[in-house]
Amino acid sequence: MSEPAPQVVPPADNQQDEAPQGGQRFSVREIFRSDHPALVTILAIFAAVVIGSLLIVVSDEPTRAAASYFTAAPMDTLSAAWHAVSGAYVALFQGSILNPSSLSSGSLTTILGPISETIVSATPLILAGLSVTLAFRAGLFNIGAQGQILVAAIFAGYVGFSWHLPVVLHVIVAIIAGVVGGAIWAGIAGVLKAKTGAHEVITTIMLNYVALGLIQFLLSVHGFQAKPYTQAIATPVDGTARYPHLLGDSLRANTSFLIAIAATIGVAWLLRRSTFGFRVRAVGANQDAARTAGISISRVYIGVMLLVGALAGLAGSAQVLGTQPQVTADIDAGIGFDAITVALLGRGSASGTFWAGMLFGALRAGSVQLLASTSTPADLVQVLQALIVLFIAAPGLVRLIFRLRATDGGDSAVLAKGWNG
Repeated sequence: MSEPAPQVVPPADNQQDEAPQGGQRFSVREIFRSDHPALVTILAIFAAVVIGSLLIVVSDEPTRAAASYFTAAPMDTLSAAWHAVSGAYVALFQGSILNPSSLSSGSLTTILGPISETIVSATPLILAGLSVTLAFRAGLFNIGAQGQILVAAIFAGYVGFSWHLPVVLHVIVAIIAGVVGGAIWAGIAGVLKAKTGAHEVITTIMLNYVALGLIQFLLSVHGFQAKPYTQAIATPVDGTARYPHLLGDSLRANTSFLIAIAATIGVAWLLRRSTFGFRVRAVGANQDAARTAGISISRVYIGVMLLVGALAGLAGSAQVLGTQPQVTADIDAGIGFDAITVALLGRGSASGTFWAGMLFGALRAGSVQLLASTSTPADLVQVLQALIVLFIAAPGLVRLIFRLRATDGGDSAVLAKGWNG
C-alpha cells in the first residue's frame, strides 16, 4: 500500500492568520480584526459615548421618575431616556458644529458661531497637545505645559501692553516673546534632565508651581497690574498686538488657528523627515541603542524640551493675544493638563493630536449649549473626556470588550515609555 499524501495547508490561509507586525501597513480587513490604533481610538470614543449615555439616563430626573412605574408603563421610561440622551448629544452638536435653526436667519455670524467657538477652544489644546506629543516621542513626559503657558502669557502679555509697535510687527514680536518664554521655562527642565538626570515629571510639576507663584506676584506689581490696582489682572494688550479675526470681527476665532495648523504640519515633518526627528524617535525608542549609534542623548533632551516649550508658548500666546487680552492667574484655563489627554488620544502623532484637539475643543464649545438647553450637567463633558482617555490608555480593555486581536502597537510602547523617562 502506498502512504497517504501529506496534507498541504495553503500558504494564503497561514498568512491571513498571522497578526500584522508593527511598522507594516494594515489592510482594511486587518484593521477591523486587530487592535489597530485608529480602530482602538474610534472604539474608545464609542464606548465613552455609550457609558456617557447611561450616565445621562441615570442623572435625568424625568427618566428616574418614569422608572418608578417601569413595570406598568415601560415605554415611558424608554421614551424619557431617549429624549434625555438625544437631547444632550444634539445640544453638543448644535453648540460645537451647527445649529440648523440658525440657517433660516441668513446671518453668517449666527451660522458660524458654533464653529468659531470650537476653533477658539481647540487652538490652544492643539498647540499644547503637540508639545506633549513631541515630548512623548523622545521618551519624556511633559507635565509642565501649564507653567510654560503661564510664562509665555507673561512674556507675550508684557510685550503686548508695554511695547507700542506698528500693527503687523507688534503681534509678531509678541508671539516671538511668548515662544521664547515657553522655551526658556521648558528648557530649564531639559537642562536638568540632561545634566543631572532629574526626572522631568518632578521638575516640570515644580516649575508649574513656580510659574503660578510668579504670575501671582507680577499681578500685584504696579506696571504689570492694571490700574487702579484693585484686581489681580494685568494691563490689557494693545489692539495692535492681537491676532486678527478669522471669521469676521463679530466672532472670536482668530488666526492663531492657522498657526496651530502650521505647527501640526511642522511637527509631523520634524518627526518623519528631519534628522533631528529621527534622533528624537531613536532616543524615545531605545536610549542605549541611540547612544551606541552616536546620538547625544543630552542634546536631544535639551533640544526637544526647547521645542516643547516653544509649542506651549504658542498656546499661551494664543490665549493672551487672542481671546483673553489680559493676563490673569488662570489664563491657562486647564489647557496644560487637558493637553496631556489630547496627546494620549492623538497616540503620538501630530495629525492625531490635531484631530484630538478639535474633538476636545468641540466638546468644550458644545458644553455651553448643553448646559443652556438641557438639564444635563456640563460636567458630563469632563466625564466623556476621562472615559475616552481611560479606554485609550487601556487597549487591553478595548480588546476585551470588542473581542479584537492583539497586535504589536509601536505607538503605545512609545507612550508608555514616556512615563518612565
